[in-house]
Amino acid sequence: MSSSTDEPLTLESVDPVTFQIIKHRLTQVVDEAVETLKRVSGSPNTNEAHDLMMALYTDEGDLLTGGVGFLHHYIGASRATKHVIEYYGEDVNEGDVFLLNDPYTAAFHPPDVYIISPIYYDGELQAFAANFVHVNDVGSVDPGGFSPNSTSIFHEGFQTPGLKLVDAGEMRQDVLDTILNMSRDPGMLELDLRSQIAATNVAEDRFKSLLEEYGATDVTAVGDELIRHTENRISKRLEDLPDGRWEARQYVDSVPEDELFTVELALEKEGDSLTFDFEGTDEQAEYGINCTYWATVGGVLAPLLPLLCSDMTWNDGLIRPLEVNAPSGTLVNAERPAPISIATVATLQVCNCLSSLVVSKMVGSSDEYADRSTGIWHGAHGGYIVEATVDGHTNVDVITDTYAGAAGARAFDDGVDLGGELVNVVSRWANAERHESTLPIAYLYRRFVADSGGPGEYRGGVGHEHAIAPVGDVDSFETVTFGRGVDVSASTGVFGGYPGCTTEYTAYRDTDVWAEETDLPPSSETLESAETESAVWGQTPFEVDDFLHVRMAGSGGYGDPLRRDADRVATDVAAGKITPDSARDVYGVPVTADGEIDGDVTARRDSIREARLAESERGEPPIGRLEAESTDRRLGPYLPVVTDGDAEYVACECETVLSPATESWKDRAAVRERDLSNAGAGRDVNSDVILREFVCPSCATLLDTEVAGAGDPYLESRLF
Repeated sequence: MSSSTDEPLTLESVDPVTFQIIKHRLTQVVDEAVETLKRVSGSPNTNEAHDLMMALYTDEGDLLTGGVGFLHHYIGASRATKHVIEYYGEDVNEGDVFLLNDPYTAAFHPPDVYIISPIYYDGELQAFAANFVHVNDVGSVDPGGFSPNSTSIFHEGFQTPGLKLVDAGEMRQDVLDTILNMSRDPGMLELDLRSQIAATNVAEDRFKSLLEEYGATDVTAVGDELIRHTENRISKRLEDLPDGRWEARQYVDSVPEDELFTVELALEKEGDSLTFDFEGTDEQAEYGINCTYWATVGGVLAPLLPLLCSDMTWNDGLIRPLEVNAPSGTLVNAERPAPISIATVATLQVCNCLSSLVVSKMVGSSDEYADRSTGIWHGAHGGYIVEATVDGHTNVDVITDTYAGAAGARAFDDGVDLGGELVNVVSRWANAERHESTLPIAYLYRRFVADSGGPGEYRGGVGHEHAIAPVGDVDSFETVTFGRGVDVSASTGVFGGYPGCTTEYTAYRDTDVWAEETDLPPSSETLESAETESAVWGQTPFEVDDFLHVRMAGSGGYGDPLRRDADRVATDVAAGKITPDSARDVYGVPVTADGEIDGDVTARRDSIREARLAESERGEPPIGRLEAESTDRRLGPYLPVVTDGDAEYVACECETVLSPATESWKDRAAVRERDLSNAGAGRDVNSDVILREFVCPSCATLLDTEVAGAGDPYLESRLF
């Protein structure tokens, strides 16, 4: 997150060395506060998974220095801070601490609790320290805060648009007790809240030390200059990229409504501005998959930071070029009292995915920045809650396996297996033993899922599956699930890459898992079971002989799978990361189960290319061949933009000119629509959703793919 100093500083009062010292000290303030938050909290979701965020904000609530964690919360915490300023006015005093978790004010769902502390120096307000933690339970209708049974925000537990939890350094015990009284697990909730307060206390102490050493005037001047510097750098970078429009689409599966909801996003880049437009998105839902406006803004910002701005200081300067159009009353801008509690793993995560896809397409239109493109990372969370009661005491916790994630394939290499999340660069998962020490559970297995990574010239990162079972003398044991990505793959590929696998939640009943002398099974297939049932949505009780099997999503691929090096395909088969069937049918590489190439790769790939063309529908014919010259613009790795006189065209790398650059090239490609199962195992799901392939009508290169409803229009990518 460091910024370069390639632009001259405009400060006269601060020399360049002091400027750099103050800049890095601001980052250190945040880093120490994050470490405090993790050390004080007892929750695996906080100190293992890093479901948190810590940042410094200016005295007006603008992002000053962003820390690690879920990056979309930069926006939420900024809105929360500005709300405190507006609502409390002159009643914001030294030593105060404010709590806010109302989704229609700033939070993303009720369990995401913001703690905000003003920082005073010599009697003057200088800044704010703010953080968020996903707490374990706030008293919603379902344990854990994700509420699959809620149909209104009023079902989703304790919410406040802002209250003063600490007044001039003194805890308001009556307020704290009122909050804890709402929770099924008040002890853990209190520990999380106190860890958040400890973190802002450390941030305040370190920030004051900085002010004492360098003076409030110079520290404020450096902060303002950093924001200006970042704003100028992102402006210049955007001007370096081609102007254009890139579209993406995803679906949110709402299990109780038996319906797929659609989220549409178009990114338009003109000059140094970006407009994210969600026009065409479905209306808000009856269940808690909805998103509020500020969550949507955070959702589109978060992927932009690591993809386009990894070498800049993350502050308010990155936010200023963005415009977000989220129509009111839709999934991306729900109106109260629509339920919100599942937003972060439903529509908000869709916003993350769609933003990463359109930004990847945008940077993929430039030779200079093309290596920043990626398939979607870990497109659907496989998170769930366990509520267990032993001897009358109830524990509620998030199982952190979902944070293992899977990194999307990149323009230069495969995605990292179990590579975490793009929007939380420090996410990780707890050891099995950590969860087994705080809950009455045993992990039966954790393992890679073959074919879970989206095929491509570069393969998407592989996800995993696992199973847990209750152990010991439990009074009650249940899971709360709220699965997305079950009916349709959410980990879309890019530039011809295929999607990753879907998620799965299955309850196994009356098994022999604890039979005498039985070792823990390597997979669910090795167990006898009297019954299996879907456990994808809602509360599911478990007995001692039952267990829950969960398959996590893989990530999206990059580029045409037939371009993948055959030896890498064979290596993946030997490692159990892809199956021999996929090696043969998707990658065109006949491979034995032990990873030996067993056949003519060229002939197999030629036959797949022939099938692509034979099974495709044709629209308008391509323009053909022209005496064209190359440019530094393109629409992905296989679609250079060429010029013939004053006109620009989109061509395939085989020199077949498809269309004028101002038109949709997809209308002139060969288009094949197939079942999603053709992209690999674990994808044969909703029959209304298809795999749409756009193929060069001359060389049969796979140029792009879409996960689409049968009647959905083609997604557009074009340059202005």
